[in-house]
Amino acid sequence: FSFRLFPLREHGMNWRAKPLTCQEIQAFRKSKEVMDRFVRAYKLMLGFYGINLVNKETGELERAENWCERFDNLNRFSHNNLRITRILKCLGEMGYEHYQVHLVKFFLTETLVEETLPNVKRSALDYFLFTVRSKEKRRELVHYAWQHFKPQSSFVWGPRDKLQKYK
Repeated sequence: FSFRLFPLREHGMNWRAKPLTCQEIQAFRKSKEVMDRFVRAYKLMLGFYGINLVNKETGELERAENWCERFDNLNRFSHNNLRITRILKCLGEMGYEHYQVHLVKFFLTETLVEETLPNVKRSALDYFLFTVRSKEKRRELVHYAWQHFKPQSSFVWGPRDKLQKYK
């Protein structure tokens, strides 16, 4: 059901679902009611994944009380990774790029630092990272991932010379 809550300008797994047009996206973004519903849908999906939206303005996240049980679900069922990628892309379409950054960093932290989501690590690095629209923020996240990736010599998501010089 995430395709209805998080529509995109591209075809997803359901080929009957029509992609959004740029005009539809602009109309959505202008409607307070639609945007409020969008944030409610985002919070609902985060809850399903064991994550709380701490700050609606900044997009800051934290583990929910039921995180252990929900992370077990994320680790066991890889189809959730497609949904998360879709949510991240939709956040960018709807003007919530700052939410993208927090969600990607959350997954990078849980996969690379806390090591609670080992089966999500590949998707976080291969897909989640590259949904972030802001080039600057994406670079920061790639650098963060590189700093925490083990072994660092096997990191393939950015050029080592630039990662070493970053900041």
